[in-house]
Amino acid sequence: MQKLILSLTIILTLAIEGMAQDPGFTQFYANPLYLNPAFAGSAMCPRICLNYRNQWPALSGTFVTYSASYDQYADAVKGGLGLLVTRDEAGQATINTTNISGIYAYQLALSPKLSLRAGFQATYAQKVLDWSKLTFGDQIDPKLGFINKTKETPGNNVASNLDISSGILLFSKKFFGGFAMHHLTQPNESLMGGDSRLPIKYTAHAGAMLPVGGRGTDTYISPNIIYMQQQDFKHLNLGIYAIKGPIVGGLWYRAGDALIALVGFQQGIYKFGYSYDITLSKLGNVSAGSHELSCSIQFKCKPVKKKFTVGNCPSF
Repeated sequence: MQKLILSLTIILTLAIEGMAQDPGFTQFYANPLYLNPAFAGSAMCPRICLNYRNQWPALSGTFVTYSASYDQYADAVKGGLGLLVTRDEAGQATINTTNISGIYAYQLALSPKLSLRAGFQATYAQKVLDWSKLTFGDQIDPKLGFINKTKETPGNNVASNLDISSGILLFSKKFFGGFAMHHLTQPNESLMGGDSRLPIKYTAHAGAMLPVGGRGTDTYISPNIIYMQQQDFKHLNLGIYAIKGPIVGGLWYRAGDALIALVGFQQGIYKFGYSYDITLSKLGNVSAGSHELSCSIQFKCKPVKKKFTVGNCPSF
Protein backbone atom coordinates (compact mmCIF):
# COMPACT_ATOMS: atom_id res chain seq x y z
CA MET A 1 0.00 0.00 0.00
CA GLN A 2 2.86 2.40 0.78
CA LYS A 3 4.41 1.75 -2.65
CA LEU A 4 1.04 2.33 -4.31
CA ILE A 5 0.55 5.64 -2.50
CA LEU A 6 4.10 6.70 -3.37
CA SER A 7 3.57 5.77 -7.03
CA LEU A 8 0.35 7.76 -7.27
CA THR A 9 1.94 10.75 -5.56
CA ILE A 10 4.89 10.77 -7.97
CA ILE A 11 2.66 10.41 -11.03
CA LEU A 12 0.35 13.23 -9.91
CA THR A 13 3.30 15.47 -9.05
CA LEU A 14 4.90 14.91 -12.44
CA ALA A 15 1.61 15.36 -14.24
CA ILE A 16 0.96 18.71 -12.53
CA GLU A 17 4.48 20.15 -12.27
CA GLY A 18 6.49 18.21 -14.84
CA MET A 19 4.11 17.98 -17.77
CA ALA A 20 6.25 20.45 -19.73
CA GLN A 21 9.28 18.17 -19.85
CA ASP A 22 10.05 15.91 -22.79
CA PRO A 23 10.74 12.21 -22.19
CA GLY A 24 14.45 11.45 -22.37
CA PHE A 25 16.58 8.58 -23.67
CA THR A 26 19.98 7.85 -22.14
CA GLN A 27 21.32 6.00 -25.19
CA PHE A 28 21.58 9.38 -26.89
CA TYR A 29 23.30 8.36 -30.12
CA ALA A 30 21.22 5.20 -30.53
CA ASN A 31 18.32 7.60 -31.16
CA PRO A 32 20.09 10.32 -33.17
CA LEU A 33 17.05 11.97 -34.77
CA TYR A 34 15.48 12.43 -31.32
CA LEU A 35 18.67 14.09 -30.05
CA ASN A 36 19.15 16.46 -32.97
CA PRO A 37 17.27 16.65 -36.32
CA ALA A 38 20.56 17.52 -38.05
CA PHE A 39 21.52 13.82 -37.75
CA ALA A 40 18.98 12.89 -40.46
CA GLY A 41 20.93 11.22 -43.25
CA SER A 42 24.24 11.59 -41.43
CA ALA A 43 25.08 7.92 -42.04
CA MET A 44 24.29 8.42 -45.77
CA CYS A 45 22.88 4.89 -46.19
CA PRO A 46 19.37 3.96 -44.95
CA ARG A 47 19.14 3.51 -41.17
CA ILE A 48 16.40 2.22 -38.87
CA CYS A 49 16.49 2.87 -35.10
CA LEU A 50 14.18 1.32 -32.49
CA ASN A 51 14.22 2.38 -28.83
CA TYR A 52 12.39 1.38 -25.66
CA ARG A 53 12.66 2.94 -22.20
CA ASN A 54 11.01 1.85 -18.95
CA GLN A 55 11.56 4.43 -16.22
CA TRP A 56 11.18 3.46 -12.55
CA PRO A 57 9.54 0.05 -13.20
CA ALA A 58 9.12 -0.74 -9.49
CA LEU A 59 6.64 2.13 -9.19
CA SER A 60 3.34 1.08 -10.72
CA GLY A 61 2.34 3.08 -13.78
CA THR A 62 5.16 5.58 -14.27
CA PHE A 63 6.71 6.15 -17.73
CA VAL A 64 7.23 3.87 -20.72
CA THR A 65 8.54 5.45 -23.93
CA TYR A 66 8.90 4.02 -27.43
CA SER A 67 10.65 5.47 -30.47
CA ALA A 68 11.14 4.40 -34.09
CA SER A 69 12.94 6.27 -36.85
CA TYR A 70 14.11 5.92 -40.43
CA ASP A 71 16.56 8.18 -42.25
CA GLN A 72 18.87 8.27 -45.25
CA TYR A 73 20.68 10.68 -47.52
CA ALA A 74 18.81 11.58 -50.72
CA ASP A 75 20.91 13.00 -53.52
CA ALA A 76 17.78 14.36 -55.24
CA VAL A 77 17.24 16.88 -52.41
CA LYS A 78 20.94 17.28 -51.51
CA GLY A 79 20.31 16.30 -47.92
CA GLY A 80 19.03 13.80 -45.42
CA LEU A 81 15.39 12.78 -44.99
CA GLY A 82 14.02 11.29 -41.80
CA LEU A 83 10.84 10.04 -40.16
CA LEU A 84 10.59 9.87 -36.36
CA VAL A 85 7.69 8.45 -34.32
CA THR A 86 7.63 8.53 -30.51
CA ARG A 87 5.03 7.47 -27.95
CA ASP A 88 5.14 8.17 -24.23
CA GLU A 89 2.78 6.43 -21.78
CA ALA A 90 2.39 7.78 -18.25
CA GLY A 91 0.40 6.39 -15.32
CA GLN A 92 -0.35 2.96 -16.83
CA ALA A 93 -1.15 4.67 -20.15
CA THR A 94 -3.53 7.14 -18.51
CA ILE A 95 -1.84 10.00 -20.39
CA ASN A 96 -0.45 9.10 -23.82
CA THR A 97 1.58 11.38 -26.07
CA THR A 98 2.31 10.50 -29.71
CA ASN A 99 4.60 12.52 -31.97
CA ILE A 100 5.11 12.01 -35.72
CA SER A 101 7.95 14.05 -37.26
CA GLY A 102 9.26 14.63 -40.74
CA ILE A 103 12.87 15.84 -40.94
CA TYR A 104 15.13 17.35 -43.58
CA ALA A 105 18.86 18.03 -43.02
CA TYR A 106 21.05 19.88 -45.51
CA GLN A 107 24.77 19.05 -45.56
CA LEU A 108 27.45 21.54 -46.55
CA ALA A 109 31.11 20.61 -47.01
CA LEU A 110 33.14 23.39 -45.38
CA SER A 111 36.42 21.68 -46.29
CA PRO A 112 37.55 18.20 -47.36
CA LYS A 113 37.64 17.20 -43.68
CA LEU A 114 34.88 19.31 -42.12
CA SER A 115 31.12 19.33 -42.75
CA LEU A 116 28.13 21.25 -41.45
CA ARG A 117 24.57 19.96 -41.30
CA ALA A 118 21.41 22.00 -40.64
CA GLY A 119 18.23 20.09 -39.75
CA PHE A 120 14.57 21.13 -39.74
CA GLN A 121 11.79 19.11 -38.14
CA ALA A 122 8.00 19.41 -38.43
CA THR A 123 5.95 17.46 -35.89
CA TYR A 124 2.32 16.54 -35.43
CA ALA A 125 1.72 15.84 -31.72
CA GLN A 126 -1.29 14.45 -29.91
CA LYS A 127 -1.77 14.10 -26.16
CA VAL A 128 -4.69 11.92 -25.01
CA LEU A 129 -6.17 11.44 -21.55
CA ASP A 130 -7.87 8.06 -20.98
CA TRP A 131 -10.76 9.16 -18.75
CA SER A 132 -11.79 5.55 -18.04
CA LYS A 133 -8.60 5.01 -16.02
CA LEU A 134 -9.25 7.89 -13.63
CA THR A 135 -10.84 7.40 -10.21
CA PHE A 136 -12.55 10.02 -8.02
CA GLY A 137 -13.54 10.37 -4.40
CA ASP A 138 -17.28 10.03 -5.05
CA GLN A 139 -16.70 6.51 -6.41
CA ILE A 140 -15.55 5.18 -3.05
CA ASP A 141 -17.84 3.12 -0.87
CA PRO A 142 -16.54 3.09 2.76
CA LYS A 143 -16.76 -0.71 2.88
CA LEU A 144 -16.54 -1.93 -0.70
CA GLY A 145 -14.11 0.57 -2.26
CA PHE A 146 -14.43 1.95 -5.81
CA ILE A 147 -17.88 0.71 -6.87
CA ASN A 148 -19.89 3.90 -7.49
CA LYS A 149 -20.15 5.90 -10.71
CA THR A 150 -18.57 9.32 -10.63
CA LYS A 151 -20.53 12.51 -11.22
CA GLU A 152 -17.46 14.16 -12.74
CA THR A 153 -17.90 14.94 -16.43
CA PRO A 154 -15.08 14.37 -18.94
CA GLY A 155 -13.40 17.45 -20.28
CA ASN A 156 -11.35 17.85 -23.45
CA ASN A 157 -9.43 14.58 -23.50
CA VAL A 158 -7.35 15.26 -26.63
CA ALA A 159 -4.87 18.04 -27.38
CA SER A 160 -3.35 18.15 -30.89
CA ASN A 161 -0.83 20.59 -32.29
CA LEU A 162 1.88 21.24 -34.86
CA ASP A 163 5.44 21.89 -33.76
CA ILE A 164 8.73 23.01 -35.33
CA SER A 165 12.30 22.15 -34.27
CA SER A 166 15.76 22.70 -35.72
CA GLY A 167 19.39 21.80 -35.13
CA ILE A 168 22.93 22.07 -36.47
CA LEU A 169 25.78 19.58 -36.47
CA LEU A 170 29.47 20.25 -37.16
CA PHE A 171 31.78 17.27 -37.56
CA SER A 172 35.01 15.83 -38.90
CA LYS A 173 36.33 12.27 -38.85
CA LYS A 174 37.23 12.49 -35.14
CA PHE A 175 35.31 15.39 -33.57
CA PHE A 176 31.65 16.41 -33.58
CA GLY A 177 29.40 18.95 -31.90
CA GLY A 178 25.84 20.12 -32.27
CA PHE A 179 23.04 22.31 -30.98
CA ALA A 180 19.28 21.75 -31.24
CA MET A 181 16.15 23.68 -30.31
CA HIS A 182 12.93 21.70 -30.01
CA HIS A 183 9.38 23.17 -29.73
CA LEU A 184 10.14 26.54 -31.30
CA THR A 185 6.39 27.17 -31.59
CA GLN A 186 5.78 26.27 -27.90
CA PRO A 187 2.50 24.43 -28.61
CA ASN A 188 -0.38 24.44 -26.16
CA GLU A 189 -0.76 20.99 -24.52
CA SER A 190 -3.60 21.82 -22.15
CA LEU A 191 -6.29 19.17 -21.67
CA MET A 192 -8.36 21.48 -19.48
CA GLY A 193 -9.08 24.26 -21.96
CA GLY A 194 -6.39 26.53 -20.52
CA ASP A 195 -2.98 27.60 -21.75
CA SER A 196 -0.17 25.13 -21.01
CA ARG A 197 2.72 25.84 -23.34
CA LEU A 198 5.48 23.30 -23.99
CA PRO A 199 8.73 25.24 -23.38
CA ILE A 200 11.60 25.25 -25.86
CA LYS A 201 14.15 22.51 -25.17
CA TYR A 202 17.79 23.43 -25.79
CA THR A 203 20.37 20.70 -26.36
CA ALA A 204 24.13 21.14 -26.79
CA HIS A 205 26.35 18.12 -27.36
CA ALA A 206 29.97 17.47 -28.28
CA GLY A 207 32.40 14.58 -28.34
CA ALA A 208 35.19 12.79 -30.13
CA MET A 209 36.05 9.35 -31.49
CA LEU A 210 39.72 8.81 -30.69
CA PRO A 211 41.53 5.75 -32.08
CA VAL A 212 43.75 3.75 -29.74
CA GLY A 213 46.63 2.12 -31.55
CA GLY A 214 47.99 2.45 -35.08
CA ARG A 215 46.35 2.64 -38.47
CA GLY A 216 43.54 0.13 -39.00
CA THR A 217 42.79 -0.15 -35.29
CA ASP A 218 39.35 -1.29 -34.16
CA THR A 219 39.74 0.23 -30.68
CA TYR A 220 38.40 3.69 -29.80
CA ILE A 221 37.54 5.81 -26.80
CA SER A 222 34.86 8.46 -27.09
CA PRO A 223 34.45 11.17 -24.41
CA ASN A 224 31.15 13.08 -24.62
CA ILE A 225 29.24 15.91 -22.99
CA ILE A 226 25.54 16.74 -23.41
CA TYR A 227 23.64 19.61 -21.79
CA MET A 228 19.84 19.91 -21.94
CA GLN A 229 17.58 22.65 -20.62
CA GLN A 230 13.81 22.95 -20.83
CA GLN A 231 12.54 25.81 -18.70
CA ASP A 232 13.53 24.88 -15.12
CA PHE A 233 14.68 21.36 -16.02
CA LYS A 234 18.44 21.15 -16.56
CA HIS A 235 20.59 18.07 -17.20
CA LEU A 236 24.35 17.89 -17.58
CA ASN A 237 25.51 14.50 -18.89
CA LEU A 238 29.16 13.44 -18.93
CA GLY A 239 30.10 10.13 -20.52
CA ILE A 240 32.71 7.99 -22.14
CA TYR A 241 32.51 5.00 -24.48
CA ALA A 242 35.12 2.30 -25.00
CA ILE A 243 34.88 0.44 -28.31
CA LYS A 244 36.76 -2.75 -29.17
CA GLY A 245 35.70 -4.38 -32.40
CA PRO A 246 32.02 -5.34 -32.09
CA ILE A 247 31.81 -4.65 -28.32
CA VAL A 248 30.90 -1.25 -26.85
CA GLY A 249 30.87 -0.28 -23.18
CA GLY A 250 29.82 3.07 -21.80
CA LEU A 251 29.47 4.98 -18.56
CA TRP A 252 27.50 8.22 -18.15
CA TYR A 253 26.93 10.50 -15.19
CA ARG A 254 23.82 12.69 -15.14
CA ALA A 255 24.78 15.36 -12.64
CA GLY A 256 23.03 14.88 -9.29
CA ASP A 257 20.57 12.38 -10.74
CA ALA A 258 21.86 9.07 -12.09
CA LEU A 259 24.80 6.90 -13.04
CA ILE A 260 24.25 5.07 -16.34
CA ALA A 261 25.97 1.85 -17.42
CA LEU A 262 25.75 0.68 -21.02
CA VAL A 263 26.79 -2.33 -23.07
CA GLY A 264 26.39 -2.66 -26.83
CA PHE A 265 27.11 -5.13 -29.59
CA GLN A 266 27.66 -4.46 -33.29
CA GLN A 267 27.64 -7.21 -35.88
CA GLY A 268 27.32 -6.53 -39.59
CA ILE A 269 24.44 -4.15 -40.20
CA TYR A 270 22.90 -4.74 -36.75
CA LYS A 271 23.51 -2.94 -33.46
CA PHE A 272 21.98 -3.77 -30.07
CA GLY A 273 22.32 -1.87 -26.81
CA TYR A 274 21.17 -2.09 -23.20
CA SER A 275 21.58 0.56 -20.54
CA TYR A 276 20.57 0.83 -16.89
CA ASP A 277 20.11 4.07 -14.97
CA ILE A 278 21.14 3.81 -11.33
CA THR A 279 19.05 6.46 -9.60
CA LEU A 280 21.18 8.45 -7.12
CA SER A 281 18.36 10.36 -5.42
CA LYS A 282 16.25 9.08 -2.50
CA LEU A 283 13.85 7.68 -5.06
CA GLY A 284 16.49 5.11 -6.02
CA ASN A 285 15.62 2.85 -3.08
CA VAL A 286 12.15 2.07 -4.45
CA SER A 287 12.25 2.93 -8.18
CA ALA A 288 14.46 0.05 -9.50
CA GLY A 289 16.22 2.53 -11.77
CA SER A 290 15.44 2.70 -15.48
CA HIS A 291 15.96 0.21 -18.30
CA GLU A 292 16.57 1.07 -21.93
CA LEU A 293 16.92 -1.09 -25.05
CA SER A 294 18.00 -0.05 -28.53
CA CYS A 295 18.29 -1.77 -31.88
CA SER A 296 19.42 -0.27 -35.17
CA ILE A 297 19.94 -1.52 -38.71
CA GLN A 298 22.51 0.31 -40.81
CA PHE A 299 21.93 -0.77 -44.42
CA LYS A 300 24.60 -0.68 -47.09
CA CYS A 301 24.16 1.43 -50.21
CA LYS A 302 25.95 2.76 -53.26
CA PRO A 303 28.18 5.83 -52.75
CA VAL A 304 26.39 9.14 -53.37
CA LYS A 305 27.43 11.24 -56.34
CA LYS A 306 28.80 14.04 -54.19
CA LYS A 307 31.20 12.93 -51.50
CA PHE A 308 30.96 14.37 -47.99
CA THR A 309 32.76 13.81 -44.76
CA VAL A 310 30.80 11.16 -42.88
CA GLY A 311 30.62 11.79 -39.14
CA ASN A 312 32.09 9.10 -36.91
CA CYS A 313 29.79 9.40 -33.89
CA PRO A 314 29.08 6.80 -31.19
CA SER A 315 26.27 4.33 -31.87
CA PHE A 316 24.79 4.33 -28.37
